Amino acid sequence: MPMSRRQRAEYEKTHLWRVPYDTSPRYLAGPGDARHVTHGLAATGWTRTSDPLNPHMVLTSPDLTRRLEFTPEPGHLSSWWKLTSLPTDTDPYWWIDLGQLVPVEILGSLTDALLGAPPAGQPDPWQSVPSAGWSREAENKVLSADGMCTIELRNRRYLPAPDDAPAWHIETHENSFDGHPGRRIWHASFHENTPAHLVNAFVAALTDTTPLVRGMYDSAAHHTAAKTQSRLTSERVVAAHNTRLDALRAQARTVRRQQRPTTTQPPAPPEAPAPARC
Repeated sequence: MPMSRRQRAEYEKTHLWRVPYDTSPRYLAGPGDARHVTHGLAATGWTRTSDPLNPHMVLTSPDLTRRLEFTPEPGHLSSWWKLTSLPTDTDPYWWIDLGQLVPVEILGSLTDALLGAPPAGQPDPWQSVPSAGWSREAENKVLSADGMCTIELRNRRYLPAPDDAPAWHIETHENSFDGHPGRRIWHASFHENTPAHLVNAFVAALTDTTPLVRGMYDSAAHHTAAKTQSRLTSERVVAAHNTRLDALRAQARTVRRQQRPTTTQPPAPPEAPAPARC
Protein backbone atom coordinates (compact mmCIF):
# COMPACT_ATOMS: atom_id res chain seq x y z
CA MET A 1 0.00 0.00 0.00
CA PRO A 2 1.34 3.52 -0.75
CA MET A 3 2.32 5.86 2.04
CA SER A 4 -0.53 8.18 3.02
CA ARG A 5 -0.23 11.93 2.60
CA ARG A 6 -0.56 12.33 6.36
CA GLN A 7 2.41 10.04 7.01
CA ARG A 8 4.57 11.88 4.50
CA ALA A 9 3.46 15.21 5.92
CA GLU A 10 4.45 14.16 9.45
CA TYR A 11 7.92 13.23 8.20
CA GLU A 12 8.21 16.60 6.46
CA LYS A 13 7.08 18.43 9.60
CA THR A 14 9.95 16.80 11.51
CA HIS A 15 12.73 17.46 9.00
CA LEU A 16 11.90 20.71 7.21
CA TRP A 17 12.92 22.83 10.21
CA ARG A 18 16.20 20.98 10.85
CA VAL A 19 19.55 22.26 9.64
CA PRO A 20 21.24 19.25 7.94
CA TYR A 21 24.72 18.33 9.12
CA ASP A 22 27.01 15.77 7.48
CA THR A 23 28.08 13.30 10.16
CA SER A 24 30.85 10.73 9.88
CA PRO A 25 31.95 8.04 10.27
CA ARG A 26 28.61 6.48 9.54
CA TYR A 27 28.70 3.95 12.36
CA LEU A 28 28.96 6.78 14.92
CA ALA A 29 26.25 9.02 13.43
CA GLY A 30 23.50 7.86 15.78
CA PRO A 31 20.25 6.09 14.89
CA GLY A 32 18.47 8.77 12.88
CA ASP A 33 14.75 8.66 12.06
CA ALA A 34 13.31 5.12 12.27
CA ARG A 35 10.80 6.05 9.55
CA HIS A 36 13.61 5.70 7.02
CA VAL A 37 13.14 1.96 7.53
CA THR A 38 9.45 1.67 8.40
CA HIS A 39 8.25 4.00 5.63
CA GLY A 40 10.31 2.07 3.10
CA LEU A 41 8.68 -1.22 4.09
CA ALA A 42 5.17 0.25 4.26
CA ALA A 43 5.56 1.72 0.77
CA THR A 44 6.09 -1.80 -0.59
CA GLY A 45 3.08 -3.42 1.08
CA TRP A 46 4.33 -4.35 4.55
CA THR A 47 1.65 -3.75 7.17
CA ARG A 48 1.63 -3.16 10.91
CA THR A 49 0.36 -6.31 12.63
CA SER A 50 0.90 -5.13 16.22
CA ASP A 51 -1.20 -2.92 18.47
CA PRO A 52 -1.16 0.60 16.94
CA LEU A 53 -1.23 2.11 20.45
CA ASN A 54 1.85 0.18 21.58
CA PRO A 55 5.31 1.66 20.82
CA HIS A 56 6.45 -1.90 20.12
CA MET A 57 5.98 -2.19 16.36
CA VAL A 58 5.72 -5.30 14.20
CA LEU A 59 5.65 -4.96 10.41
CA THR A 60 4.83 -8.06 8.34
CA SER A 61 5.52 -8.68 4.66
CA PRO A 62 2.62 -9.25 2.21
CA ASP A 63 3.39 -12.98 1.99
CA LEU A 64 3.54 -13.24 5.84
CA THR A 65 6.98 -14.90 5.76
CA ARG A 66 9.01 -11.96 7.09
CA ARG A 67 8.56 -9.59 10.00
CA LEU A 68 10.42 -6.65 11.44
CA GLU A 69 10.13 -5.89 15.15
CA PHE A 70 11.04 -2.48 16.53
CA THR A 71 11.14 -2.23 20.32
CA PRO A 72 12.17 1.30 21.41
CA GLU A 73 12.16 0.65 25.14
CA PRO A 74 14.85 1.76 27.63
CA GLY A 75 14.87 -1.70 29.20
CA HIS A 76 15.47 -3.34 25.85
CA LEU A 77 19.01 -2.11 25.22
CA SER A 78 20.44 -5.28 23.71
CA SER A 79 18.16 -5.32 20.69
CA TRP A 80 15.80 -2.68 19.35
CA TRP A 81 15.44 -4.14 15.84
CA LYS A 82 14.90 -7.76 14.83
CA LEU A 83 14.24 -8.99 11.30
CA THR A 84 13.01 -12.58 10.97
CA SER A 85 12.36 -14.77 7.93
CA LEU A 86 10.21 -17.87 8.42
CA PRO A 87 11.20 -21.09 6.63
CA THR A 88 9.55 -21.92 3.34
CA ASP A 89 9.82 -24.75 0.83
CA THR A 90 12.77 -22.99 -0.81
CA ASP A 91 14.33 -20.79 1.92
CA PRO A 92 15.53 -21.61 5.46
CA TYR A 93 14.81 -19.72 8.66
CA TRP A 94 17.08 -16.80 9.53
CA TRP A 95 17.15 -13.66 11.67
CA ILE A 96 19.07 -10.41 12.09
CA ASP A 97 19.38 -8.70 15.47
CA LEU A 98 20.45 -5.04 15.82
CA GLY A 99 21.09 -2.67 18.68
CA GLN A 100 19.52 0.65 19.57
CA LEU A 101 22.01 3.04 17.97
CA VAL A 102 22.42 1.36 14.59
CA PRO A 103 22.06 4.07 11.90
CA VAL A 104 18.77 3.57 10.07
CA GLU A 105 20.38 4.28 6.69
CA ILE A 106 22.64 1.25 7.14
CA LEU A 107 19.72 -0.94 8.20
CA GLY A 108 17.67 0.56 5.36
CA SER A 109 20.24 -0.58 2.80
CA LEU A 110 19.63 -4.12 4.03
CA THR A 111 15.82 -3.88 3.95
CA ASP A 112 15.98 -2.30 0.48
CA ALA A 113 18.00 -5.30 -0.71
CA LEU A 114 15.44 -7.60 0.91
CA LEU A 115 12.61 -5.96 -1.02
CA GLY A 116 14.26 -6.47 -4.40
CA ALA A 117 14.73 -9.66 -6.36
CA PRO A 118 17.66 -11.73 -4.99
CA PRO A 119 20.72 -11.86 -7.26
CA ALA A 120 21.47 -14.91 -9.36
CA GLY A 121 24.67 -15.53 -7.38
CA GLN A 122 25.34 -14.58 -3.76
CA PRO A 123 28.21 -12.06 -3.35
CA ASP A 124 31.09 -12.22 -0.90
CA PRO A 125 30.44 -9.58 1.79
CA TRP A 126 34.18 -9.14 2.36
CA GLN A 127 34.45 -7.54 -1.08
CA SER A 128 32.37 -4.63 0.18
CA VAL A 129 34.99 -3.68 2.78
CA PRO A 130 37.23 -1.01 1.24
CA SER A 131 40.89 -1.69 1.69
CA ALA A 132 41.77 1.91 2.63
CA GLY A 133 41.26 2.75 6.27
CA TRP A 134 40.30 -0.71 7.53
CA SER A 135 42.87 -3.16 8.89
CA ARG A 136 42.64 -6.94 9.05
CA GLU A 137 42.93 -8.13 12.63
CA ALA A 138 42.59 -11.80 11.73
CA GLU A 139 41.61 -13.95 8.78
CA ASN A 140 37.91 -13.32 9.42
CA LYS A 141 37.98 -9.97 11.23
CA VAL A 142 38.55 -6.35 10.14
CA LEU A 143 38.80 -3.18 12.20
CA SER A 144 37.98 0.41 11.25
CA ALA A 145 40.74 3.01 11.18
CA ASP A 146 39.64 4.55 14.48
CA GLY A 147 39.41 1.12 16.11
CA MET A 148 35.74 1.59 17.01
CA CYS A 149 34.03 -0.80 14.59
CA THR A 150 34.71 -4.47 13.89
CA ILE A 151 33.30 -6.83 11.26
CA GLU A 152 33.76 -10.50 12.08
CA LEU A 153 32.79 -13.76 10.47
CA ARG A 154 32.52 -16.21 13.33
CA ASN A 155 33.39 -19.81 12.71
CA ARG A 156 31.09 -22.14 14.65
CA ARG A 157 33.66 -24.92 14.55
CA TYR A 158 35.71 -22.99 17.10
CA LEU A 159 32.91 -21.48 19.17
CA PRO A 160 30.77 -23.39 21.66
CA ALA A 161 27.50 -21.85 20.49
CA PRO A 162 23.87 -22.93 20.11
CA ASP A 163 22.47 -24.07 16.80
CA ASP A 164 21.15 -20.63 15.91
CA ALA A 165 24.44 -18.80 16.57
CA PRO A 166 25.09 -15.87 14.24
CA ALA A 167 27.78 -16.21 11.62
CA TRP A 168 28.44 -12.52 10.93
CA HIS A 169 28.83 -10.13 13.86
CA ILE A 170 29.40 -6.37 13.64
CA GLU A 171 30.04 -4.20 16.66
CA THR A 172 30.73 -0.54 17.28
CA HIS A 173 32.34 0.12 20.63
CA GLU A 174 34.30 2.61 22.67
CA ASN A 175 38.08 2.48 22.60
CA SER A 176 39.89 1.46 25.76
CA PHE A 177 43.43 1.93 27.00
CA ASP A 178 44.27 -1.76 27.34
CA GLY A 179 43.91 -2.61 23.64
CA HIS A 180 40.57 -4.39 24.08
CA PRO A 181 37.17 -3.15 22.89
CA GLY A 182 35.43 -0.87 25.38
CA ARG A 183 31.72 -0.37 26.04
CA ARG A 184 29.51 -1.51 23.19
CA ILE A 185 27.64 1.25 21.33
CA TRP A 186 25.59 -0.94 18.97
CA HIS A 187 25.80 -4.35 17.36
CA ALA A 188 24.41 -6.33 14.43
CA SER A 189 24.25 -10.13 14.55
CA PHE A 190 23.28 -12.24 11.55
CA HIS A 191 22.03 -15.80 11.67
CA GLU A 192 24.18 -18.16 9.63
CA ASN A 193 21.37 -18.70 7.09
CA THR A 194 21.03 -14.98 6.31
CA PRO A 195 21.39 -14.51 2.53
CA ALA A 196 24.84 -13.16 1.68
CA HIS A 197 23.46 -10.31 -0.45
CA LEU A 198 21.73 -8.89 2.63
CA VAL A 199 24.94 -9.03 4.67
CA ASN A 200 26.75 -7.51 1.71
CA ALA A 201 24.28 -4.61 1.51
CA PHE A 202 24.70 -3.90 5.22
CA VAL A 203 28.51 -4.07 5.13
CA ALA A 204 28.70 -1.90 2.01
CA ALA A 205 26.55 0.78 3.66
CA LEU A 206 28.53 0.52 6.90
CA THR A 207 31.92 1.02 5.24
CA ASP A 208 30.77 3.71 2.81
CA THR A 209 32.70 6.92 3.50
CA THR A 210 29.79 9.16 2.50
CA PRO A 211 28.56 11.03 5.61
CA LEU A 212 25.05 10.56 6.94
CA VAL A 213 22.77 13.56 7.37
CA ARG A 214 21.67 14.45 10.89
CA GLY A 215 20.06 17.53 12.40
CA MET A 216 22.32 20.24 13.82
CA TYR A 217 21.12 19.65 17.39
CA ASP A 218 20.88 15.86 17.16
CA SER A 219 22.66 14.65 20.29
CA ALA A 220 22.49 10.93 19.49
CA ALA A 221 25.70 10.91 17.46
CA HIS A 222 28.86 9.80 19.26
CA HIS A 223 30.94 12.67 20.67
CA THR A 224 33.88 11.73 18.42
CA ALA A 225 31.82 11.91 15.21
CA ALA A 226 32.74 14.74 12.85
CA LYS A 227 29.91 17.17 12.00
CA THR A 228 29.91 19.83 9.29
CA GLN A 229 26.99 21.75 7.85
CA SER A 230 25.73 19.92 4.79
CA ARG A 231 25.33 21.33 1.31
CA LEU A 232 21.92 19.67 1.30
CA THR A 233 18.94 21.76 2.29
CA SER A 234 16.18 20.39 4.50
CA GLU A 235 13.87 20.50 1.46
CA ARG A 236 16.24 18.25 -0.49
CA VAL A 237 16.46 15.84 2.46
CA VAL A 238 12.66 15.48 2.48
CA ALA A 239 12.53 15.21 -1.32
CA ALA A 240 15.12 12.42 -1.26
CA HIS A 241 13.00 10.51 1.27
CA ASN A 242 9.90 10.75 -0.93
CA THR A 243 11.84 9.83 -4.06
CA ARG A 244 13.18 6.72 -2.33
CA LEU A 245 9.69 5.65 -1.26
CA ASP A 246 8.35 6.04 -4.80
CA ALA A 247 11.27 4.06 -6.21
CA LEU A 248 10.81 1.24 -3.70
CA ARG A 249 7.11 1.06 -4.46
CA ALA A 250 7.79 0.82 -8.21
CA GLN A 251 10.47 -1.82 -7.60
CA ALA A 252 8.09 -3.91 -5.49
CA ARG A 253 5.49 -3.82 -8.24
CA THR A 254 8.05 -5.04 -10.76
CA VAL A 255 9.14 -7.90 -8.50
CA ARG A 256 5.53 -8.98 -7.91
CA ARG A 257 4.84 -9.01 -11.64
CA GLN A 258 7.93 -11.16 -12.24
CA GLN A 259 6.94 -13.59 -9.50
CA ARG A 260 3.32 -13.87 -10.60
CA PRO A 261 2.69 -17.35 -12.03
CA THR A 262 1.72 -17.41 -15.66
CA THR A 263 -1.51 -19.19 -16.47
CA THR A 264 -2.24 -20.84 -19.77
CA GLN A 265 -5.56 -22.02 -21.03
CA PRO A 266 -5.76 -25.81 -21.37
CA PRO A 267 -6.13 -27.02 -24.95
CA ALA A 268 -9.71 -27.43 -26.10
CA PRO A 269 -10.89 -31.07 -26.18
CA PRO A 270 -11.19 -32.56 -29.67
CA GLU A 271 -14.61 -32.30 -31.20
CA ALA A 272 -16.66 -35.47 -31.14
CA PRO A 273 -17.23 -36.96 -34.63
CA ALA A 274 -20.61 -36.22 -36.11
CA PRO A 275 -23.05 -39.16 -35.92
CA ALA A 276 -23.32 -41.19 -39.11
CA ARG A 277 -26.48 -40.66 -41.15
CA CYS A 278 -28.54 -43.65 -42.20
